Formats: sequence, structure tokens, C-alpha cells
Amino acid sequence: MTEELYEQALTLLKELIATPSPSKQEENVAGVISNFMESKRIRVNRHLNNLWFVHPDFRAGRFTLLLNSHTDTVKPSSSWTFDPYSPTESNGRLYGLGSNDAGAPLVSLMATFLYFSQQKSIPLNLIFAATAEEEISGHHGIESIVDRLGNIDLAIVGEPTKMELAIAEKGLMVLDCKAKGRSGHAARNEGLNAIYEALTDIEWFRNYHFEKTSDVLGPVKMSVTQINAGIQHNVVPDACNFVVDVRTNEFYSNSQALQIIRDHVNCETEARSLRLNSSFIHPDHPFVKAARQMHIPCYGSPTTSDQAVMPYTSVKMGPGDSARSHTADEYIELAELKNGIETYIRLIEMMVENFEVKYERNQKQEDE
Repeated sequence: MTEELYEQALTLLKELIATPSPSKQEENVAGVISNFMESKRIRVNRHLNNLWFVHPDFRAGRFTLLLNSHTDTVKPSSSWTFDPYSPTESNGRLYGLGSNDAGAPLVSLMATFLYFSQQKSIPLNLIFAATAEEEISGHHGIESIVDRLGNIDLAIVGEPTKMELAIAEKGLMVLDCKAKGRSGHAARNEGLNAIYEALTDIEWFRNYHFEKTSDVLGPVKMSVTQINAGIQHNVVPDACNFVVDVRTNEFYSNSQALQIIRDHVNCETEARSLRLNSSFIHPDHPFVKAARQMHIPCYGSPTTSDQAVMPYTSVKMGPGDSARSHTADEYIELAELKNGIETYIRLIEMMVENFEVKYERNQKQEDE
């Protein structure tokens, strides 16, 4: 059965590659996926360019698992040697824009959903969602359908992780900072140089260590990444603007980290958004246990995904390698695609087995 699902997934992936879908322009690729799922007699739910599909054996009150990946891609760079929109097989690889990020995870999760959909009864609720605007953390992606999906107990977010399991993900907060001074002539001792005022705060961002360090994600990381000041060489600048990239661990929400920062710096500090928070799953969760039983490496991811806007427990995992994402001549190994489908299916089956073992133990204790 998985061989047939693999062939279907590969065919669909080629069609997705051939359908341009930059962020905010996913309507055509959503149509491709809708047509495919309708051919499988799966009911299509759609909001904007987001699609979701519910297993027919859905029952209220049961554990609900969400399988999710994104349909949008970045725009191709000028250094492609292949046509980015022409799926090309060569030496066991499939080349094309979005093949790795995140076409392969997307179709692998879809095949996993179809595998369980072919079973009349399963011991959990299953939803598959193909969503938009992940590459730009847009408001019209997964975030726009969270309420429509209902209660979710666990989400598997498909991203290229070499099928290793990201059990935590750092949050992201971008700060716009402004140090103020007073203008004057650079030839005389006039004014208050805003660049010098900024230097003290920039040095603080460079050296400050938040108290709590994560065993999985490490410390909160802050990096000053942009700076701008001055209008000409002989005028003391009265303002210095700089940007700080902040990556939070699970111990600090973005709002908590922002308050700590404001307590320590003198510059005006505004966050562009507080919505992209860190995520974390307990190491004793049945899904994590299943991964360890299968000897799948678990790690903490420094990069963000749609996990950041999910208000429920989630993990990140998928075929492919994030090092290939957003690069020219992006590709997926065909063996990775097949392994992704098989691994997803086995992981879910083992998670269910862990649920059943836990239930049997609890029942035994009650009987005693």
C-alpha cells in the first residue's frame, strides 16, 4: 500500500512544483490539491488558500492529531540551473522549487492521511491541513483556520528535518530600537551623539544572558542585525536606529522577554510582533516516546515555522534537509520521500500503541 501511496505522492509533488505558489499566491496550488483529494473522495474544506481534510471516522472527545505543512514557496533566485517550475528527475533526485521546502513533507503527510483514511476505523481523530503564507509568517495561513479546526491535541508540522524530530522550536521577536541624541556641528563640542548613546545598549544586547537556559534550545539569543544613523558627515546625529533579532526558548514568552529587555536598555524598544513564540513538547509524550523507540534523533530547532502560531502542542518533522531550503537547484531525494511516508505512518501507529499500553496500565491499577 505504501508503494502505491509513494507513487501518488511523487506524481502530486511534480504537479505542485509545476504550479507557482509564492506566498499570498497559493490559489492555483490549492486547486491542484483540492482536485487530487476530491478524486480520492475526500471532502475538501477551504478558507482563503488554506485546505483541510477530516478523517471520516472523526468522533467528538477523542485525541485529535493534526498533520500540517505549507503550500507556499519563496521566489526562485537567479542562480538556478534547472527550470525551478519544471520538475526534473536525475540520479535519484527530484529537482524543483518547493520540492524540499515543503513539498516533500506536504505530500508525505497527505499520503499518511490517505493511508489511515483507507482504514474504516482508527483510535484517534485525524486532520490533514495544507496551508498558506508560512514563508512570510502571514496572518492568512494556518493562523486563520485555527478556530475552524477545533480542539487539537498534537500537530505534526511538516518541514525538512531529515526525518529527525524537533521537540522544541525557538520563538522569534524582531525589535526596532531607537537611541536619541541632540544634533550639533561635528567640528565643535556640540550636541549629544545618538550613535554613542546606542553603543551602550548594543553592547548590552551583545553580552546579556537570560537566566534560564533550555536543555533542548539553549539560551535566548539576541543579535543586532541592522543599524542606521546620521544625515551627513559634519552633523552630530540626533537619532540612531537599530534592529535586534531575538530568539526565545520555552522559558520566556516574547512578551516576557520584551519586558526584561526594556528594564535594561535606555533606547526606545518596539516589537514588530509578539505572536511567534517558542514551542515545546514534554519528553514523556507518547509521540516522543515512539520516536525514541524508533531511534529517531530528537533536537531543538533554532528556526521558526508555523508551530509559532499554533496554540497547542506540536512537533516539527519531515523528509528533506533544511540546508537545501531557499537555495538554487533545490531537490528532494526520492528515497527520502518514500522513507518519510513510511516513518510518519509507523510513528503514528506506535504512538497509538503507547496510548493503549497507558490505558491498559491505568485500567489494571483501577482493578487492583
